[in-house]
Amino acid sequence: MRIFAPVLAASLVLGGVALAQVNDDPTGPQPQLPTEQLSITADNGKTYNFTVEVAATEQQQAYGLMFRPAVPAGTGMLFPVDPPSVQQFWMKNTIAPLDMVFIGADGTIKTIAENTVPYSLRSISSNVPVAAVLELAGGATAADNISVGDKVIAKQFGGG
Repeated sequence: MRIFAPVLAASLVLGGVALAQVNDDPTGPQPQLPTEQLSITADNGKTYNFTVEVAATEQQQAYGLMFRPAVPAGTGMLFPVDPPSVQQFWMKNTIAPLDMVFIGADGTIKTIAENTVPYSLRSISSNVPVAAVLELAGGATAADNISVGDKVIAKQFGGG
């Protein structure tokens, strides 16, 4: 899902280095990744709980939710970023619309890209350094009134 992933993959293949796939079929959904619990406390005091897959490696992050036909309610994928930096994502090969939640090092939501367009090559940026990106089903943040400034509670941020 990250923009640099295809460039990295092409350079490794052209350089004669085999790029191991998460799945033998890089054009299909990747296997489910390890999960953890994550919650978001909205400014109205309500807490929303999610079971999220954690894309911990560069390879897992490169594939993310590509080729998956849907993201079930209450689930998502977390992309940890260390050290925090501005993140760029796109929707190439991503079938389902997503909400991308960009999270600062303190667990505070910094920006949200809602209902991203499937298959789009448009760059979606955090615009500020973040420590993680959370992808949820498109429309989830609006449905739950999750907004910038809300607090994410997860292992990565000292909670969960």
